[in-house]
Amino acid sequence: MKTLRLLACLLLASLSAHAARVDTLDIASAAMQRSYRAAVVVPASYAKNKKARYPVLYLLHGAYGHFADWTSKTPDKTLLHRLADQYNLLIVTPEGETFSFYLDSPVNPASQFETYITRDVIGKIDQTYRTVARKEGRVITGLSMGGHGALYLSARHPELFAAAGSMSGALDLSITNRKLNPQEAQQRQSLFNPILGPETPAPSVYSANSVVNMADKLLANGLPLIIDCGVDDFLIDINREVHRRLVYNHTPHDYIERPGAHTWDYWQNALPYQVLFFQKVLEAGGVAVK
Repeated sequence: MKTLRLLACLLLASLSAHAARVDTLDIASAAMQRSYRAAVVVPASYAKNKKARYPVLYLLHGAYGHFADWTSKTPDKTLLHRLADQYNLLIVTPEGETFSFYLDSPVNPASQFETYITRDVIGKIDQTYRTVARKEGRVITGLSMGGHGALYLSARHPELFAAAGSMSGALDLSITNRKLNPQEAQQRQSLFNPILGPETPAPSVYSANSVVNMADKLLANGLPLIIDCGVDDFLIDINREVHRRLVYNHTPHDYIERPGAHTWDYWQNALPYQVLFFQKVLEAGGVAVK
């Protein structure tokens, strides 16, 4: 029995020694004059393959969440470790606060997350790690608010990313096309007013910052895109609308619906498909680490 326990301990030690690690970085925001944390999942091969430069997946969290969600809330807590090791990727999960939608607020100087992600976070990661520090080596996706953020940032900064994705994306910030009762509409406005101001006098601000209205921009940028959403998700209709608009204007993209709702079980299942999609883009760009 003691021998079996010793062997089990040795096996676990061996596996942990060859598994991805998770670093936590403090990344300062010049625009917001404060620092936020980010998690960086570093594949085991990074320490050995000292001449290689690694591509980076930026993985965004959802509303009411924080940077550590992707490493702490998936049912399988080793998911990101395994994906980083399987594809030799750095996976970065930056902070987006509880309700920033990863945009630069026109009314709140303390919520400038478009600038934070595209300048401060990417700059810090490229300075700290051996990355492919150009667009061919960066891909981005996220869940819910983070799905909106990933497509939004890639649409506005195509020079930074090779591909983008969204899982269960909250792709429309406006209440105009939403079937909401007065209480739901009021609650939604209480969340969006601090970052975009009231929608009633300024609907164009909401429209301009919604991914659903960026189909032509996504077409012009020409980035590979992958979008998926569960058929039981309350956001399925807006995801179908984005898909419809991309089909209508002939924007190449992968679109997936599968059983599931707005849950971590769904996102845990969806992420490996998205990473496989990104890996093919990275291989085509000649930056994948073998």
